[in-house]
Amino acid sequence: MLRISVPEVATSELVQKCLQAIRFILPKDAAMKVLVKWYNIYNAPGGSSAHAEWSLFVTCFMTLMGYNTERLAWTRHLHFEVPLSPVIAAKKARHSDQGSEEDWDYLLASHYHRQIISQPVCASVESRDVVATETGDLSSASSLKLESSAPLFPHIPALFYVLHLLYQELQLDELHRAKASSLVCLLQQLARDLQLEEYVDLYWRDYPSVMAGFTERCVIDHAVIGQMQRPSFLSSKPPCVFNWLSSCLRGDENTPFPYLPAICQRTRLLVLSYALYILGDDKATSTNVSKYLLKLSAGQKSCASEPYSRRQSSAKVRFSSASLAEQLVVWLTSQGFTLKHLESVPFGVALPIREAIYRCREQPCSDWSEEVCLLIGRQDLTKQAHKMTLAKSKASVSSGLTLEPPAATEPDEEEDGMSDIIQEVTGLIWSQDLRVQEVRRLLRSSRPVRVSVVQLPEVSDHEYIEEKENKLLQLCQRTMALPVGRGLFTLFSYHPVLTEPLPVPKLNLTGRAPPRNTMVDLNSGNIDVPPNMTSWPSFHNGVAAGLKIAPASQVDSAWIAYNKPKSPELANEYAGFLMALGLNGHLTKLATLNIHDYLTKGHEMTSIGLLLGVSSAKLGTMDMSITRLLSIHIPALLPPTSTELDVPHNVQVAAVIGIGLVYQGTGHRHNAEVLLSEIGRPPGPEMEYCTDRESYSLAAGLALGMVCLGHGSNLIGMTDLNVPEQLYQYMVGGHRRAQAGANRERHKSPSYQIKEGDTINVDVTCPGATLALAMIYLKTNNRSIADWLKPPDTWFLLDFIKPEFLLLRTLARCIIMWDEILPNSEWVKSNIPQIMRGNFDPSEDINMETMAQAQDYITAGACLALGLRFAGSANSDAFDCLYEFARTFMKMMSFAGTAAVGAQMGYYNLQTGLSMILLAMSMVMAGTGNLKVLQLCRFFHKRTGGEMNYGFHMAHHMALGLLFLGGGRYTVSTSNSAIAALLCALYPHFPAHSTDNRYHLQALRHLAVLAAEPRLLVPVDVDSLKPCYALLEVSYKGTKWYKETTVELMAPTLLPELGLLKQVKVKGPRYWELTLDLSKETQNLKSILSQDGVLYVKLRAGQLPYKDDPQGWKSLLTTALNHRNSGVTAFKPETISTFTSDPALISFADLFCKTSEGMKHRKDTRVFSAMLYECVTQECPEMLPTYIAIEQAVSALQRGDLQQTFPLWQLRLVVDLWDSRMLRGPANSHNTLLKSEFLPVMKNAVDVALDGWLKDNSSVLRSYMQDQVLSKEAQSIMLACFLVYRSVPCFRSTQLKGCSSFGDLLSCSSQLEIPLRDLLRLAPVLLGSASGPPSLLGFPLHAFSS
Repeated sequence: MLRISVPEVATSELVQKCLQAIRFILPKDAAMKVLVKWYNIYNAPGGSSAHAEWSLFVTCFMTLMGYNTERLAWTRHLHFEVPLSPVIAAKKARHSDQGSEEDWDYLLASHYHRQIISQPVCASVESRDVVATETGDLSSASSLKLESSAPLFPHIPALFYVLHLLYQELQLDELHRAKASSLVCLLQQLARDLQLEEYVDLYWRDYPSVMAGFTERCVIDHAVIGQMQRPSFLSSKPPCVFNWLSSCLRGDENTPFPYLPAICQRTRLLVLSYALYILGDDKATSTNVSKYLLKLSAGQKSCASEPYSRRQSSAKVRFSSASLAEQLVVWLTSQGFTLKHLESVPFGVALPIREAIYRCREQPCSDWSEEVCLLIGRQDLTKQAHKMTLAKSKASVSSGLTLEPPAATEPDEEEDGMSDIIQEVTGLIWSQDLRVQEVRRLLRSSRPVRVSVVQLPEVSDHEYIEEKENKLLQLCQRTMALPVGRGLFTLFSYHPVLTEPLPVPKLNLTGRAPPRNTMVDLNSGNIDVPPNMTSWPSFHNGVAAGLKIAPASQVDSAWIAYNKPKSPELANEYAGFLMALGLNGHLTKLATLNIHDYLTKGHEMTSIGLLLGVSSAKLGTMDMSITRLLSIHIPALLPPTSTELDVPHNVQVAAVIGIGLVYQGTGHRHNAEVLLSEIGRPPGPEMEYCTDRESYSLAAGLALGMVCLGHGSNLIGMTDLNVPEQLYQYMVGGHRRAQAGANRERHKSPSYQIKEGDTINVDVTCPGATLALAMIYLKTNNRSIADWLKPPDTWFLLDFIKPEFLLLRTLARCIIMWDEILPNSEWVKSNIPQIMRGNFDPSEDINMETMAQAQDYITAGACLALGLRFAGSANSDAFDCLYEFARTFMKMMSFAGTAAVGAQMGYYNLQTGLSMILLAMSMVMAGTGNLKVLQLCRFFHKRTGGEMNYGFHMAHHMALGLLFLGGGRYTVSTSNSAIAALLCALYPHFPAHSTDNRYHLQALRHLAVLAAEPRLLVPVDVDSLKPCYALLEVSYKGTKWYKETTVELMAPTLLPELGLLKQVKVKGPRYWELTLDLSKETQNLKSILSQDGVLYVKLRAGQLPYKDDPQGWKSLLTTALNHRNSGVTAFKPETISTFTSDPALISFADLFCKTSEGMKHRKDTRVFSAMLYECVTQECPEMLPTYIAIEQAVSALQRGDLQQTFPLWQLRLVVDLWDSRMLRGPANSHNTLLKSEFLPVMKNAVDVALDGWLKDNSSVLRSYMQDQVLSKEAQSIMLACFLVYRSVPCFRSTQLKGCSSFGDLLSCSSQLEIPLRDLLRLAPVLLGSASGPPSLLGFPLHAFSS
């Protein structure tokens, strides 16, 4: 196998670019000759060194054009090191550490030394004299002729022009500008020989010290001049890109600038950028390119049009509305322009682009790409756009944040299942107290409880043990209810490790009795303990553990199966774990085979958890495979001839709810019909369906409501079912309708246990029918349906309705009339019938107990509706109203011990109402951790005696869980789907004991998770990657209740529902502003909130975070304002690290701004400190190199040691931009980069230096302007600097003919192309006033200086 390496065409970038240009402009055959010739010379045997490549190219190229390079002095001094025959490389000698005299000899004999000596820039007077004598001899000049038979002779003008354009391109790149001085030697020779004097003048202005050594010309015979093809685009006036940009800044008319496609890309980019941003032509980069660029094409034709990429044309829509700065930044990014490219643009040329970037940085668009954000220096937006880091994070906020939960301090601390709540975020939200630790203490079920029972003297030890165990049994009712609340508190806070099982905290039902801390256990046999007491609490414990898993976690089928416990005691926990995986969306990853395996085991809890889990994961999808799975467990959905399956009652209930979840909001006709009939399903046949019928009927009603959720009267294809009428009948009672279809045969055989007759059993059907009506007509404001649900207005009818049903009716009626719900006590009381509110007639036989109970339940129902209406809003009016009713109920409870109050209201009824109000308050304040609600929850947590049963504890701890939903990261939504989930979860009949599922299946309590919505916005400092405080400005859209309004919030904070918002804005002055416009689309903010709400913010330079400086008294700007003189004097470079994290600025302050012993008397340190201070305070640290470059250029001019005029070109562009901005007035100059007195001072220093030179050398300038030949001494660098900075064109004497007065000069100023500011200085010279002080119309010159 052979490996062949073909030598390169060229290694020098300059040679490569020249070859590109030559190949572009020449005909194909001529270009091929050049390339072949060059390739043969360059790759000759032995080869050449890299630094001799340019010399070799010049010689080859000029020879091909017809030059005799041996006779030209400057080409004769070029050295090649190209041997004539291949040589064998000598063996390398070993390096010696000691130097010797031979080293100096080697250095003096080296090519580098000879090259430096031969360069005119650094050549001695002696070497210049040699060149002068050689070129001064007229006899030798006649022999310098071009060979017209050379292959490239006809193309010399075209080649010269493309190389000139390449030269202009090199000037625009700091990294390649050094090569321009090499190219200018070649260009000046061609320009002299083609007698293009203005080009020669331009090269002399750019490199006066280099050009001073060149005077030779080669003669071209007039006979052969006709052979030269002079292209149409070769103009006598040289195209100068700096001049073009300068006149653009001054607002002068410009001709299109020529460029070579694919070669002069920097030229094209900058010309179009100026056209767009400075001239304000928003079509400059799309349809008007030909106005500003003249594209050259091969064959010496000019082409005015240009093909545009699709990327540009797609961005055109944005350009029409965005500002010029935004258009420029977006367009530059589309061209692949980055900050690295910007650093290589000369400082004067780059200033307008930096200004545009500076403007965009203040208020960027939230939908800009990552590349645009990088260009404008907004790392916060760049990080935000780079979403992959968040989705793949293991920590709760981001992989970069490393916000791991704190390590446990006690050995059993980590077992409580709540250690994953991130302290850094909760510490910012609730920084003043320890409420999160208190919630953890209240919800902890993994530790033994304290059983405090005092042994009275008359109580025996055996009775005392029984007392303690009875007390423990009461406390266990509370412990068993805790997991439901804990699941809500730790919601989505954990990212599991796939190699480890999920840690599930123990449900500890033991106690410790003080003072000896003895163990108290329920298994001693001293008291009767209900059988299967821990079945459902274990299920809830499993759900709570599973709900910790965040939806973004990487969970697969194998890991789910891996968590299956070996001991059958933990099967209930695993069933709950499966349900939780469905609620957080991971159960869809479980293989169908595994689902089948779990269901065939016949374990009731596992079936319930699995069916509810897969249904929740497939919410509203109408998934057929899940439908088949559920139908097997619902006899009504099976064909009449199918085999009867022995499905446990609770599994049937779960399957019915599952149908509602899978078909939520779809309005599916068949399922709606079946569910409607199932609400009124009669008992039987025979011994079946006789127990817990209420929960099945309720489940059917809830499922029907979910299937037709919010459809109202638009139930397409269901008019024959008369759904509302049928539901009303189920609600109020009446004659039972005959079973239709498949169910007729099934119910022929009557029940052997229950005889109901032909009437509907309202006690069974009413709750389901009421909530089904409520969900079907949710938010429709349908008054006719709502009136069906009004409480009766006579005492007689009121006696026939259970108080519990009044609660449901009131709740249903209120959520149908959604828009009428108002957050005040008057509205709540308006739901109580008039007969209860008026004065009672003593003669009437009024049952006070009925009235009191009805009033309490109606109030509770209205409060629950109020909670649903303002869920997750933290509305202060709604909260105050609910809190007032909670206090009223608590007062009544305190009197419930008295005979009168106790008999009328009953403790149970008051406690039910109070639990509902507490849940309503928690919904309103969900995720906020409100202290008043927490105090109420803690108060009820401590109450364990009397009628405080398992269900009430569950309600209170659910309220606590909702209050701190997801550790404060989540809140509750008010979407239709969320309301349906909350109605299922918060059904106002809680279980009496831990095995009670008669009225409502306990597993449905966890469906509250489906209403959770991430709305916590956590600002994260992009530099430190730590959560921080940031001020937000949140704008609400206008509604019929309030006008468009704006509020200020201190983040981290829960945002209101996104549908209500117009925009969210990070407000200054501490952080860079960032606007998320929600009027366009909410997807961006939704994705931020779903990924832990991380919003990256960038601290402004000179500012401190709110945590370190709450009042803003320590910032750099404040320090400056407190001093009467400039802030620079108060600025201490040592403190820079406090105010900026930019390592470049910190290093600069450390190395250049500190006044050490050796630098005390240097002015540089003060100047550098002033520059640094301005960069930090003006938020433009990237301007520091520009400031330094300006200062260095001015210092070099004052010292007179400039080698080239390039810095003066840049200063001129900076001054032109400054003038154009200042002409607009101070109102428009707030966005300029150079705001301080720095630039006027520098500008004045340049004026003083140049005016001083002009005073002494006005005759030299006059001679130059009159086109006279100047001596070598006169051709100084200062003259070139003056001409460049004062915008003096290359004069011809004819241009000044007839200009005898200042008025004449003004009239032809446009022809002269000199700015008025500079014309005032030049007028005395132009008008030839050689004697006396220069004056204009009697005024001294300095009166006109700017």
